[in-house]
Amino acid sequence: MAADQKDVFATEEKRNLELGGHVGFDSLPDQLVSKSVAQGFSFNILCVGETGIGKSTLMNTLFNTTFENEEASHYENEVHLRSQMYELQESNVNLKLTIVHTVGFGDQINKEESHKPILEYIDAQFEKYLEEELKIKRSLFNCHDTRIHICLYFIAPTGHSLKSLDLVTMKKLDSKVNIIPVIAKADTVSKIELDKLKIKIMSELVSNGVQIYQFPTEDEAVAEINSSMNTHLPFAVVGSVEDVKVGNKMVKARLYPWGSVQVENENHCDFVKLREMLLRVNMEDLREQTHARHYELYRRCKLEEMGFKDTDPDSQSFSLQQTYEAKRKEFLLELQRKEEEMRQMFVNKVKETEAELKEKEKELHERFEQLKRMHQDEKKNLEEKRRELEEEMNAFNRRKVAAETLMGQALQGCSQQPFKKDKDKKN
Repeated sequence: MAADQKDVFATEEKRNLELGGHVGFDSLPDQLVSKSVAQGFSFNILCVGETGIGKSTLMNTLFNTTFENEEASHYENEVHLRSQMYELQESNVNLKLTIVHTVGFGDQINKEESHKPILEYIDAQFEKYLEEELKIKRSLFNCHDTRIHICLYFIAPTGHSLKSLDLVTMKKLDSKVNIIPVIAKADTVSKIELDKLKIKIMSELVSNGVQIYQFPTEDEAVAEINSSMNTHLPFAVVGSVEDVKVGNKMVKARLYPWGSVQVENENHCDFVKLREMLLRVNMEDLREQTHARHYELYRRCKLEEMGFKDTDPDSQSFSLQQTYEAKRKEFLLELQRKEEEMRQMFVNKVKETEAELKEKEKELHERFEQLKRMHQDEKKNLEEKRRELEEEMNAFNRRKVAAETLMGQALQGCSQQPFKKDKDKKN
């Protein structure tokens, strides 16, 4: 019955009607604009690049202000991300701008894990938004969106191609965030070398399957300029917050002994092109791409992991309650299995500990018996030595007595002999 109703609704033709007069829903776009302006906008930029490549300077130049930022050292043990949120206002439009810097990126000897903290941060922002979506009492309207809308990947102008770190990192990030590669400090290479470097970079990105953000060409209003700007990627940029007098006006530029490099001069660098594409033409598309493409991919994978799935026309209807119950049952079974494993592990550990203690006790008992036998043997030896010493002392005393007796007899014999001689003389 339900399938028949679906077929009826699917085959029912839409009818176009003409209004007899002004109704008023043509003001809906104005209502949306007013509501959006009142709510404000958020825009989050991720700056990925080596320390000292000019990320902070370019951000200051882009927004024509000075952001607070601590100068990073080249001796970081690992990569960590530092985010700072600012509230900006231009005319009557409020913008919550979040700038995320990759501190320590490219400074380690082993760079294999350099991309992981970046991926974890991006996923953490997606997870935060998904948790808000799945709440029973949601507040997405007032929730501050921290999802990364654009990743400006800063490429060093040294060398003639991309580093392996750049390729690996961009390949890992292209399914998570919109990437716009920029060649930093473009005033350090000549224009011919810069053109060759751009061609080489785009060739390597294509050959390695790295998907960078392409400016949309579906909208006729911006199709021509976006199509033209796609051919200029990657942008070669120069950043500066210094005001330099060139001719009769003050401009943002970098001053050198041989002259100056003007930031907003398109003959000197692509800064104006980057600002035009990033802020003035495609900012909303970047926000939409983040939500419709990258976040939806993350959301779909997460929900599939949780057991949720969409229904096909030929399959049974999807029941959130049944899915929840099945997932809950699966979770409880998994929990019981892990509890049993932990219990068995604990029992085995106790048995191992008991066996070790018994072995130690046996060793101590054997050691005690050995020491006891050694003590008894030493005691027996001492007794024998004491007995031998006593026998020697007794023998010595007997010899002493005998010697004293002999000496006494000898002395007595000597005293009788002179008396006998005197007696003979008298006779």
